[in-house]
Amino acid sequence: MHIADIFNQQPATYSFEYFPPRTPEAAEQLYAAMGELESLKPTFVSVTYGAGGSTRDLTHDLVVRVKGRGAIEPFPHLTCVGHTRSEIDAILERYAGAGIDNIIALGGDPPKAAEGAPSYDRSRDDFKFAADLVRFIRAFNDRHGKSGHPNGRGFGIGVAGYPEGHPGTPNRVREMEYLKAKVDAGADYIVTQLFFDNHDFYDFRDRCGLAGIRVPIVAGIMPVTSLAGMMRMSEMALGARFPAPLMRALNRAGGDAEGVRRVGIHWATEQCRDLLDHKVRGIHFYTLNRSTATREVFLNLGVKDTDGLR
Repeated sequence: MHIADIFNQQPATYSFEYFPPRTPEAAEQLYAAMGELESLKPTFVSVTYGAGGSTRDLTHDLVVRVKGRGAIEPFPHLTCVGHTRSEIDAILERYAGAGIDNIIALGGDPPKAAEGAPSYDRSRDDFKFAADLVRFIRAFNDRHGKSGHPNGRGFGIGVAGYPEGHPGTPNRVREMEYLKAKVDAGADYIVTQLFFDNHDFYDFRDRCGLAGIRVPIVAGIMPVTSLAGMMRMSEMALGARFPAPLMRALNRAGGDAEGVRRVGIHWATEQCRDLLDHKVRGIHFYTLNRSTATREVFLNLGVKDTDGLR
């Protein structure tokens, strides 16, 4: 189902993010988590794309497998880095043929260069910014939507937003202009980077409104489940701010692993409750291919199925 139709039917959605497994063991862990989370009837799941398109085939295989199961709508990530226009066009053709209805269009990270090797040369990429990729997907829809896509409309398009600021754009005014450019190019909705203070999200949402951005904004949430995991989060989401009340609560756990996990689950639960009270259009859980924390937060909200979020 096209994301615009989903939002028309649901005042609030919830969704999960997976990344393609690289080993048989990781694959089994992922499929077990997916099975557990499917019972929660999420609105959709997103599937990530490695730096420079390094997991392109793995992403496609996972997306098709999820689509084939029929229980959840998969939303594959697609990035600018490492691709030509013809490659992106071929990927879109494959997804349309597989019945995929929605794409999340991102700038993407360049692959890390080996030690001593030169950095990745972005001049080889046909798409320099996410807005360029959005515009290309929208043009693909215009060319093929009615005749070449099963839903008769073409792909719904999601883009990323950064409540705490994009690490590559310290000028926050310019950053909002870039986000507006993605929406003007044809994006249907925004899903945010993870954050831990809802005030940052509400301020971001208000600034989007002031900039004339009217598409739905979905909030990205990731529960803290360990101190080591928190450090990985801070590396993954550069600039992520851990509020003092959260840090105090984690400190009170005294390094106890179960205590830290309970604090993280409670914090994420309260974030989600407050977001729902403030009419968030959706909550997107970054699962790290695990089900336990996401499932606990969801059940803590007292929602038995998606009807409770509508």
